[in-house]
Amino acid sequence: MTEQQLPSWADPSVSPAGLDAQGISRRRLLRRAGLFGTAFALAPAAPALAAGGGRGRLGGEDPRLAYLVGDHHVHSVYSHDAKYTFSQLAAAGARYGLDWMVFTEHSNTGHAEYGAALEHREILAARAENPRQLIFQGLEWYIPAAEHATVFVAPGRHEADLLTRFERRYDGKLLGYDKGGAADTDTARNEAHAVAALKWLARQRRSGYVDDVLAFANHPLRLGIDSPHELRAWRDAAEGIMVGMEGSPGAQGAAIPGLRGAASVRGEYENKPSAQSWSGYPASAYVTYGGFDWATATVGGLWDSMLAEGRLFSVTANSDAHRVVHDTLRNGDWAPGQTFDNTGKLPDPVETGTAQAGSDFWPGQFSRTHVGVSRYGYRPVMAGLRAGRVWVDHGHLLDGLEVRVRRAGDHGRGVTLGGRLRVRRGERLVLDITVTSASRPNPHGVLPNLAHVDVVRGAVRGPVADRDDWRAPDTRVIRTEDVTGRTGTYTLRVPLTAGAEPFYVRLRGSDGNRHAAGPLGAAVDPHGPVAHTPGDGDPWTDTWFYSNPVFVDVVGS
Repeated sequence: MTEQQLPSWADPSVSPAGLDAQGISRRRLLRRAGLFGTAFALAPAAPALAAGGGRGRLGGEDPRLAYLVGDHHVHSVYSHDAKYTFSQLAAAGARYGLDWMVFTEHSNTGHAEYGAALEHREILAARAENPRQLIFQGLEWYIPAAEHATVFVAPGRHEADLLTRFERRYDGKLLGYDKGGAADTDTARNEAHAVAALKWLARQRRSGYVDDVLAFANHPLRLGIDSPHELRAWRDAAEGIMVGMEGSPGAQGAAIPGLRGAASVRGEYENKPSAQSWSGYPASAYVTYGGFDWATATVGGLWDSMLAEGRLFSVTANSDAHRVVHDTLRNGDWAPGQTFDNTGKLPDPVETGTAQAGSDFWPGQFSRTHVGVSRYGYRPVMAGLRAGRVWVDHGHLLDGLEVRVRRAGDHGRGVTLGGRLRVRRGERLVLDITVTSASRPNPHGVLPNLAHVDVVRGAVRGPVADRDDWRAPDTRVIRTEDVTGRTGTYTLRVPLTAGAEPFYVRLRGSDGNRHAAGPLGAAVDPHGPVAHTPGDGDPWTDTWFYSNPVFVDVVGS
């Protein structure tokens, strides 16, 4: 769908970018709640509340939140394989309701030598042109011995300098530290360099050189080269730096019938195991399920095995925008003697009037990451991501989601996504799930309808003995709520009981079009997402949402 074909409700004159279910801007909601700080461009983060309301107290009460919509994985003409200008991408993000976005250009010689500095000047201009959007500068890091990751920083004097220094010191592609297979002699060195990189970022944050920095692992199972022990090593390398992974990759339009061929898969997950892949993954791990990475989509799988250690690791969804489906722009023409290596920038695109090849959607058009904040600004968004106040959806499936867990006798707000509730063994709890259904047609022209909400519960057993363990045998879907036909805002109240050990709960749901028993069987997941037939994966007809977990810590009776 080109910009000219956008439906009338996606009017770029709507200000600010996003609207809630009642047509009220999210920033007006923030103002009403007293959360929209006057120093909005660089509002300081709200103080982080102790998880669960403090170590010594039972229960917990997290703050009121408003959710801002964003995308942490976007490429422009400063990436060697992309196409669009900053202005085109920022305008598209505003049109599709994004409050924040991160430009993450690929690392390579042209970018490190020339592009990063040019890019920073355009970032500053984009912020000035779009004062109601939070526009971060980032980098798509080639992780030594592994896949890619988003690395981004809070705006400040040293944001571009930090990213350039990081790229030159620690990028696996630039250094030739890309090998990570079992038979490669440099695997141990390369994996250690990735850990050192994250520790270096943490030192820059602690020293105050930058106000904040975060990283997310991108498309973790696309090639199968991010092993479980590497994901755990990145999470543990430096507290609060690598805080999650793409639960759903970009390139969600890759398998629209007739576009890319009979073998195409959503997310461009079209790879078989190679010598670089970790040998412990099953063959089923190399495709997406309802558009989500196997590590996230498998109940009782890799994501759950990390959560079962009692450590938060978030999931996100984003566009990975390079080349948009049905777009009619092509890359511009080089001047004589110019290349990406000696300029760090592609020529601006030109209009053709004819649909070009592409796999991606515009930022915010299909995939969205919702982050809960108590103030508006760059650092509050980063604080919300670090705290795990995150849920994601495809196809604008929901207008809103609020999740709280509380003790049955408590009347406060309880604990929300990413948080911890402290309870006694045997106590009765309540999980409140407040859904706001989609109130307008999505960018495809269809009014989405949520069909069911699944509650997933898993026991927390502490650190695993085997860092390559990818199973959580005590995690399963414990309840499914049929919400077909329900509209507006409604609350599902799910009773829970604290057993003898700590646990977590997380949510998932879909439009109900495609589901079957999950990869680990119907007893674990009776109606999970499924892998589509290659070449036949229209994403608009198979949409899901996922939420981060809430942890429940259990003390003696």
